Amino acid sequence: MRILTIPNHIFHIALLSLCCLKLSAQEAKINIQQNPKFEQLLNEKRKINSSIAVNERYKIQVFSGNSEKAKSTLNDCKQNFTDLDATIIFNTPNYKVWIGNFRNRIEAERNLVEIKKVYPNAFLIKPKK
Repeated sequence: MRILTIPNHIFHIALLSLCCLKLSAQEAKINIQQNPKFEQLLNEKRKINSSIAVNERYKIQVFSGNSEKAKSTLNDCKQNFTDLDATIIFNTPNYKVWIGNFRNRIEAERNLVEIKKVYPNAFLIKPKK
């Protein structure tokens, strides 16, 4: 009498497929705890970067000099002209305070008249990229 045998390769394939049915990938649950001040800091950085961006718009320069005086001038500008954006730009060796982000020269010149009442040395600029 002859015993029927299953060829080895078919046996191994069947065994591996049965083993694979029981295998499963690892399940991971990640819980990220972020400091709430991080989002606030990120928003401040975005705000600063957008105001520093040099573009094709007109600006009014009201100060050029040392760091401390530039900071105090910036604070004064923000108090005096709340509707205009003000920022400090560093060009070696001076810090410059720029006000506004005007689309055209006419709009910038209208605001320059008002700004010159407070800052007589203010002048119109168009930053280059």
